[in-house]
Order: sequence, then C-alpha cells, then structure tokens
Amino acid sequence: MTKSRKKKWSQDVTENSDALDLKDGVFKQRSASRIAESLKQSAERSDRRKSSPFRSAMSMLTFYINRAGDQLSAQRRHTLEKAKDELRKDFGKAPKGGK
Repeated sequence: MTKSRKKKWSQDVTENSDALDLKDGVFKQRSASRIAESLKQSAERSDRRKSSPFRSAMSMLTFYINRAGDQLSAQRRHTLEKAKDELRKDFGKAPKGGK
C-alpha cells in the first residue's frame, strides 16, 4: 500500500464502524452537546449494533478519545470528555462520579 492510501486501522473503524453510521465530522464539532446528540441519534438508528444505544455511543466516543491520545489538545479532550457527560444526561444515566 502506498503512503497516501495507507490508513490506520483506528481511522477505518471510526469511518466504517460495524455498529454505527456516524455523521461526517461528528468528532470535530465544537459543542459537546452536539457531539453527544449526533452519537445518540446514530446509535438509536443503528440496526447493526450489538449493545444498547447508550453503550454503543459511549464506546465509539471512548474509542475515538483513546485512539487520538496525545494528538488531542487539552481543550479538545475536555470537549470530548464533556460529551460523555452529555451522553449520560441524554440517555438518562447518572453522571460519572456521582456529581
């Protein structure tokens, strides 16, 4: 494979997840609530997911954060972590850490 065509497996998973059809640029949005809303919609519409919509959406968000690792700025990581809280709220789950 040439360098220009070579993809990281994690990018392939994000783009071609077997569980969710994500909207383009979902993780690039600036608003944590919009990220969470988009993930929630994708998870609820999916008929291929193997878990609950909440778990599927949270798993995809966590996967993205973990794979991006040090490439994320502190501000971007904060927004994505806040999106986790928004997802919990959107699905009626208790906040992490009993806040």
